[in-house]
Amino acid sequence: MMVIFTQVTRRGLLVMPLIASLFCGCAGRLPHSVKVDRNIQYAKVGDQSLRLDIYSPKKPVGKLPVVVWIHGGAWNSGSKDFCPIGFMAAQNLAIVSMDYRLDTVAPFPAQLYDCKGVIRWLRANADKYNLDANHIGVFGASAGGHLALLLATTADNPKMEGDVGGNLNFSSRVQCVCAFYPPTDLNRLVADPKFRADANGEVAKLLGGAVAQNVDKANFASPLFYVDKNCAPVFLLHGGADTLVPPEQSQIFYAALQRVGVEAHLEIIPNKGHGIIAPPAIAQEIYRFFAGQLNRTTHPATIPN
Repeated sequence: MMVIFTQVTRRGLLVMPLIASLFCGCAGRLPHSVKVDRNIQYAKVGDQSLRLDIYSPKKPVGKLPVVVWIHGGAWNSGSKDFCPIGFMAAQNLAIVSMDYRLDTVAPFPAQLYDCKGVIRWLRANADKYNLDANHIGVFGASAGGHLALLLATTADNPKMEGDVGGNLNFSSRVQCVCAFYPPTDLNRLVADPKFRADANGEVAKLLGGAVAQNVDKANFASPLFYVDKNCAPVFLLHGGADTLVPPEQSQIFYAALQRVGVEAHLEIIPNKGHGIIAPPAIAQEIYRFFAGQLNRTTHPATIPN
C-alpha cells in the first residue's frame, strides 16, 4: 500500500502542470482579472499555524460564492500552494485553497477538523473578504476528495466537528462537493491481508496503526459510512483504469447516494488511471454543477442557540 500511494504522490507532481495548462491556458499563470490573498491564518493548533489562500476577482459583483480546494497527496504531502482551480475565480467566485495537518503531524480526524475549521472561519470572516457565507462548495482530489466527501456527509455529526479555529456558532455544512478519484471506504480500499497488516501503509499512517487492527477507525474515517438523505449533492470523477484508488470507490459511494435520494453525478473515464484531469466536456459539466448548486437557497450560516 505504501508503494501504491507513493506513486500517487509522484504522479500527482507530474500532472499538476498539465492541470494548470488545461484550465489556465498557461501553467502557473492566472487570469489577469484574479487576485490572490495568501497565507491567511485560519487557526493555530499547538505551534502550527494553519493557513489558506483566497483567489478572487479584482472587480467582484456582489458577495462571492465560495469553492474550497482541498489538495491531495496521500494525506502526508502536498500544500495549498498549488491550486489548480484558482482560475475559476474569474467567474465571480472566491476560490479558497487550504492547508491541513498532514498525518505526519496528527492522525485522523485532525485533517477533517481542520477542513471544518476553514468552513466556519470563512463564514465568520465573510464580510471582511466579501464572501457569500450561505453558498460554499468544496472541490478535492484523491486524499482531498476523501476529505471533501467527509464534509459532504458529516455536517450534523458533532463527533466529527472538532473545534479547530473556534467560530463554533457558525455551521460547517457545505452546499455541494466535487471529488476526483476519492477513497470512500478505507477498509475496502486496503483489502490485501499483507497491506492490512502493514503499519507503514498510507491508510495505516492516517489511522495511526495497521488497518487490520483498526477496522473501526477505518470505518470512522470513511465517507461511505455517513451517507444519508442530508448529504450535500456530489459530483464524482474517476479513471476506469485507476489501480491506486480503484473506481469501485466512487461507484459504491454513488450507489449509496442514490439509495437515499441525494443528488449525485458519476463520471468514469475509460482507460484512465489515477491523477487524471477532466476532459473539456466534463469540465463544463463541473462548472454547471457548481453554478447550479451555489445559486440555490441553503441552510443558515449560523447555528441557532
